[in-house]
Amino acid sequence: MIHRFILNEVSYFGPGSRKELPEVLGRLGKSKALIVTDKDLVRFGVAAKVTEVLDNAGFPYEIFSDVKPNPTVTNVLDGIEAFKKAQADVLIAIGGGSSMDTAKAVGIVIANPEFSDIVSLEGCAPTRNKSVPMIALPTTAGTAAETTINYVIIDEEKHKKMVCVDPNDIPAVAIIDAELMYTLPRSLTAATGMDALTHAIEGYITRGAWAMSDMMEIEAIRMIARHLPVAVEHPDNVEAREGMALAQYIAGMAFSNVGLGLVHGMAHPMGSLHDVPHGVANALLLPTIMEFNRESSLDKYRSIAEAMGVDTSRMSREEAAMAAVKAVRDLAIKVGIPQHLTDLGITADDIPALAAQAFEDVCTPGNPRDVTLEEIVELYNKVL
Repeated sequence: MIHRFILNEVSYFGPGSRKELPEVLGRLGKSKALIVTDKDLVRFGVAAKVTEVLDNAGFPYEIFSDVKPNPTVTNVLDGIEAFKKAQADVLIAIGGGSSMDTAKAVGIVIANPEFSDIVSLEGCAPTRNKSVPMIALPTTAGTAAETTINYVIIDEEKHKKMVCVDPNDIPAVAIIDAELMYTLPRSLTAATGMDALTHAIEGYITRGAWAMSDMMEIEAIRMIARHLPVAVEHPDNVEAREGMALAQYIAGMAFSNVGLGLVHGMAHPMGSLHDVPHGVANALLLPTIMEFNRESSLDKYRSIAEAMGVDTSRMSREEAAMAAVKAVRDLAIKVGIPQHLTDLGITADDIPALAAQAFEDVCTPGNPRDVTLEEIVELYNKVL
C-alpha cells in the first residue's frame, strides 16, 4: 500500500515564536497581508499580539474579522473581496479553526477562481494551483487547522457543513506560539482540547491509519491526557499550555493524512443545523462512538487506555477497551463537557435530520466499523 504524508513547508514552535513573522514574510517575498481573524480576538487583544510584530517591522496589513464560529459561504465570499480590495499577496490567519478554515477557502479561490461559487470545493475538489501563501497562528489548542489539508464551510442554502479536503490548501507556514493561548477561557480550553483528543483517537483507529500516523496519535493522546486537565484548572500553567499546543499539532499532522471517522461525521451536522461548537459536539459523542467501535480495534484501545494513564496489565482485551472508553468519558466530565444532546437544545425530533447528514458526511467512511443510518440514529438517541 502507498501512503502519502503532507506537512507544512516550515513550522515554528515555542513561546514568542510569532516574532519570526517578519523573517517569514521576507523569505516569502510578500508585500502586504490580509489578516483573517474574528472580532473577539481583536476585542480582547489577542490579534494585537501578532499585529504589533508586523507594526514593529513596518509590514503593511489589513484586517478581515467578520468570521463566524461556524464559517459560511458568505464569510468566504466576503473574505475574497477583502483580499482583493486590500491588494494583498499573503494571508495571515489568527484564531481557531474558524479563522483558518475561512482563510484556506479564500486562498484556494483566489488561486483557483473557477471555484468561486465555493460550494464546488466540497469533498476533494480538483484544484490545480496552490493556495495564496498562508501563515497560520492558532489561538486554540484543538483543531490543528494550521497543519491540515482540511477545512469546513457551511453551505447556508443546504444548512450543511461542507468538508473540503485539498492538499493545495495547507498553510505554507505554521507558527504555534502558546502565548496566544494563555487567555483562552476555561470552557473553550476544554472544548478545543477534547477536539484534539478526538482527532488523535479517530486518527489512531481510522481505516487509513498506519505506522507513522500511529506513533504521532498515541503520543498526542498521552500528552492531552496529561496536560488538558491542568490547562483547564490552571490556565496560567505555562507547561500545560505549551503541552496542549504541541499535542494538538501532533494529532493534526497525522489525522490530516489518514482521515477521521464517525465522531466527526456525527458532529458536523450538530454544527450546521444547531450551531453547536465543534469541540463540544466531538467531546460529547466520542465515548459513545468509541464503545460502538471497540470490537474493531481492541488492541489499539488497550494502547489508548495506557496512554490515558490506565494500568491494563491485568485486564482482558475487552476490559482494557472499556477502560479506554471510561477514561475518555471521565476526562470529558472532569473538564465540564455536556453529556446529553438536550443540554445543547437538541431534541428527539431533530435526530432524523442529523442522522441523514451524518450518514453522508465525508468523514463517516473512515470509521473502522461500518455503520448504517439506523445505527447512527440509535447512537444519537444514546446521548440524547
